[in-house]
Order: sequence, then structure tokens, then C-alpha cells
Amino acid sequence: MDPMLEWSLLSGPLPWVLLLAGAAGLVLLLAARGRRWWGRSVPVAVGSAVVLTALAVVVVDVVWQPFPDPVPLLVVLAVGLGLVAVGLAVARWRWWSPVAATLVVLAAAQGVNGYYQEFPTVRTALGLSAADVLPFADVAARQRQYVGSRGTPLEGGWRPSADMPDAGVVSQVDIPATVSGFPARPAWVYLPPAYLGSTRAQLPVLVLLSGQPGSPDDWLTSGELAQRADAYAAEHDGLAPVVVLPDHLGDPLANPLCVDSPLGDAFTYLTVDVPAWIRSTLQVTASDWAVGGLSNGGTCSLQLAVNAPDLFPTFVDISGEDAPTLGDRAQTIAQAFGGDEAAYRAVNPLDVLATRQFPDTAGYLVGGLQDSEYLPQARTVFAAAQAAGMDVEFHPLPGEHTWEVWGPGLGDALPWLGTRLGITP
Repeated sequence: MDPMLEWSLLSGPLPWVLLLAGAAGLVLLLAARGRRWWGRSVPVAVGSAVVLTALAVVVVDVVWQPFPDPVPLLVVLAVGLGLVAVGLAVARWRWWSPVAATLVVLAAAQGVNGYYQEFPTVRTALGLSAADVLPFADVAARQRQYVGSRGTPLEGGWRPSADMPDAGVVSQVDIPATVSGFPARPAWVYLPPAYLGSTRAQLPVLVLLSGQPGSPDDWLTSGELAQRADAYAAEHDGLAPVVVLPDHLGDPLANPLCVDSPLGDAFTYLTVDVPAWIRSTLQVTASDWAVGGLSNGGTCSLQLAVNAPDLFPTFVDISGEDAPTLGDRAQTIAQAFGGDEAAYRAVNPLDVLATRQFPDTAGYLVGGLQDSEYLPQARTVFAAAQAAGMDVEFHPLPGEHTWEVWGPGLGDALPWLGTRLGITP
């Protein structure tokens, strides 16, 4: 393994090196004398960057609207800075101009990554697979299984086999949309150490969903799911939930709203096709399942908890919205429900929570303390869930609507999940 691939892009010296190199590149691009340069070339480069950036923001936030929240100011400034550098390089073309502009663009990209924390290491930024990825066929063979006593925490009787590894593995899998026809991309599965020895513990399942835009493996790359689950397993004799990461979007920018609609039958895929694959393919508990997710996936986990409570009586909602949305309520009802508000209300979590009680459902909600848009929505969901009889907890964490909250939020939820799903007392 090349240690350079594990260099952090979120802490340590590398982020500072990139930012300082970008500053040096910008100084080099600007360093010229002459009234024509400062009076014409620089203003043209800056003005062009401002116009192009503003146009891009209008297209994304107003015209296209691929996601409900607007582009953050820091991202706008970073894009604008990169365009300024490109404009300056074109205006003052030297052999070193592309190098200097590239340094500025890399620094701007690092600024965006520092905000979202999407790529924690060089490996993830290059799109390379983690070292613990194995073909599913290598770990799918059925093993002698340890099944704990009903009503007794699994940890109390489980003894790991001598050949149990120290860490879990992840594998890419195909979960067919046999019933739903949903255009799902390949899914991923995390199998903890207790699943991998010659004696296999019968473990509970966590179905974990990405945000939007997003992909099923976001939790593995940006959220460091395997590392967090391995750390939990190391404290519990290799025991941790089996984590299945299906695609609930169909495309990185799609938003089928976790319902069955003209946008795709995502609800049937998640409640029929995915469970059927889990039961037929994995050696896990028949019940004791949970669903969780971040942002759009957090909203979906709440929707599944209220609309399929027998399947998912446990949910983890990290920075989710209080309602499925394509931008606003009217637009959502028009595009996904054919203008039928009653159909929307029948599946909208807050409407369902206002009319039903869920005494057997438990939830773990997380919100970023600096997330001015989603934190109030999380508080609204928490209050509504409490009023509907759910056993819910709310945990605000420092940060905005980024991986600074999402990854640690899941890590903090694992002990709660372990108890709720029968691993620990």
C-alpha cells in the first residue's frame, strides 16, 4: 500500500501545502507591471469570472435545481477564484501559466473539499478503492452460524472463532430490482469480522443511504464507514451490524423522493427488492433491522420508518429534511404525485406522524449546530416523532451540512444501534 495515498486532505500539512501553493500561483499570475495589465487584463479576467460564476449559480439554483439547498457561498467563491486564475493564465500566456493556474484551481478545490469533507484522503480523491474491498463471491459462502438466545444480547454468548479476522470487508454487489424495476446502480455491503470467521454470528442489518447528489459508496469513501464499524467491532468481539448500502436515487443527481412515482419506484425497491436480496443472500437476523442515511438519505430513512415500520422499526436520520421535496411543496406534488395532495400527505412523514402512533419505533436524529437550514427541520421531526410515541434521541453536533457532521454522526449512533438491534445490553 502506498502511504502517500493515505495522506489526509482534511488535516495535517497537505491541505496547507495546497493552499499555499495556490496562493503562490495566484501571485505569480498577477505579478506583472504595466498600466495595460492592471487597467485592462486583470479587470477583464475578474469580470469574466464573476459573470460566469453568477451564471452558473443561476443555472444550478434557479433553472436546473438538481438539489433543494442552494450552492454555498464558499463554493461560489472557490469556483470564481478558479475561473479568475484561468482567465489570468490566458491573458498572460507563458510556459508556466498553466502550472500556476492549476495550482490555484487545486487550492480552490481543496477549499471546497475542506467545507464538504467529501474526500478525506488522497486515495478517495483519486477514486481508488479502499484496501479492504473483496469480491463478494469470496465471502458469500455459507458458514456454521451462531444464533444467540432470543431476548438476550448477542454479545453475552458469542465467542469469536480463532480464524476471525481483525477487520471487516466491503464488497460491491448487484441488488436486482425484480419487482420495482427501479434503475438502481450497484450496491455495497460491509461485513464485520464476526461475519467472516468459520463460525458466523447471526447479525442485525443496517440499510444505509447516501445523500443527493450521491452514490452508494459515499459512506465508504467520505464517511469512512468501514473504519468506524471496525472500531465498534473491535470493542465487541468482532460484532457489528451488517451494513447494506443500496442505491435509492438511480443517478447521482436524481431524486425519486423515496416513494413510488413517475420518478421511479424507489419505495418498492427499498422495501421489497432490497430485503428479498438480503434474506436470500446474507446470513443475518430475520428482523432487528434498521435504516439510516444522511440528508436526502436521512429523509428517506424517516419515510421508511413511518411508512414501513414493521420492516424498519429503527432509524437513523442524519441532517435529513422534514419532508421529501423537489424544491417546494407545490412543485413536489405536481411532479411526483400528479397534483394529488392527498397522495402526498399519505406518505409525507410529518402528516403520517400527526395521525398515527409508533410505540415500537425508535430513532436517532443528528443535526449540525451550524446548519441553519436542516437543524430546525431536525428539531421539528424530533418533536413530531416524540408526539407520535416514538422513542427518539436528538444529538446536535458541531458543523454545517457536511461530512463534518455526517461521518461522526454515524459513529456516535453505532453504540445506540448496537443496543437497539440486540448486539449489546
